[in-house]
Amino acid sequence: MITLREKIRGCIAGSWVGSAMGAAVEGWLPQRIEETYGFLTELKSYKHYTRYTDWQRPPGTTEDGIERQKLMNTAVILKQDRITADDLVQVWVDVLDPAKMVYKQEPFDKSLLEMAVAGVPPRELGRLWPFNNVVSMARASHTLGIINAGDPAAAASDVYDVGLVYSAETTFALRWAALYDAALAEALRPGATVDSVLQTATAFAAYRSQKGTPYGGYDRIQEEVDRALEIGSRHNDPMTMRDEFYELYAGGHYMVYGQSQANEIVAKGLAIFAAAQGNVRTAMLAAVNYGRDTDCLAAVAGGLAGALSGAGDLDAAWIEQVNAATKADPYTNSKLDMDETADGLHQAVQKRLESQRRVLQVMDAAPDDYFA
Repeated sequence: MITLREKIRGCIAGSWVGSAMGAAVEGWLPQRIEETYGFLTELKSYKHYTRYTDWQRPPGTTEDGIERQKLMNTAVILKQDRITADDLVQVWVDVLDPAKMVYKQEPFDKSLLEMAVAGVPPRELGRLWPFNNVVSMARASHTLGIINAGDPAAAASDVYDVGLVYSAETTFALRWAALYDAALAEALRPGATVDSVLQTATAFAAYRSQKGTPYGGYDRIQEEVDRALEIGSRHNDPMTMRDEFYELYAGGHYMVYGQSQANEIVAKGLAIFAAAQGNVRTAMLAAVNYGRDTDCLAAVAGGLAGALSGAGDLDAAWIEQVNAATKADPYTNSKLDMDETADGLHQAVQKRLESQRRVLQVMDAAPDDYFA
């Protein structure tokens, strides 16, 4: 059996290596990736933001999505428990340097920090930026699935608190993040399978309606999840369905973050996970070579597959290179490498589970008539 610690490490490694490799070809057409690399399987040096051309990122350097994940990781490691929007924003204030953020995070990240420092309540921040279906939360919130290992409902619930720093409650982005983190929490359960992970994602497609919130759009999300998984079920190689997905999501060039919409990234990530049968190497490499928002897609597909199967199928050289780049990164908000991060998160999960056991022991010790 794959241990919980190895599953957590697999999730972190799948998302970090996938982000670092995918960032080098982010926004490229699939044909350009093929013409340049054939099938990309190496970590490359790259410039992520052309407006900051003075920093050529060494191979293995991660990008803005992993910076957001690292902030959530730090909050969980410090608290040793589930976190709230308040916990996350306190970490922003404590550790972020606005001068460094311009190299590794999007402009909206810096704006959100400035508003938080100015006193805007954490749960109001997501109402103040205009890109409400961007995948920012789903591609970075692996942490919420990890701390709620084995408890999909708690993971989805945490998305609707922590995620309010990035999106308003009524947005589609949070619904896609909730179903993704629920699936990730299921992947970390002992005995989880590819089918059980996908069934959990499907079950949580209508999560908000289950809580009685009168917002619409659930049928649309359910249909998009079902369509993606139907495509995935027809393939045992994720690359053979790439063109079909490209035709579905070829638009978006006319809008800001048009290739980074939560529905596209999470739907494709689930299908890649399904076609790869949960293999982290297969899923991550396919996502890197899909074109469009490759780093986000690789973080989603690779993180979910790694949570199920661990990091064993990833090249040791990839992990070593990303860890080395992390330690040397002058602009990251945390220099903890993948192994140190996995250890800290594993300790937090263990502590949370122990707290739950103590509560159950107290309740189980009560006389039967106590519950009458």
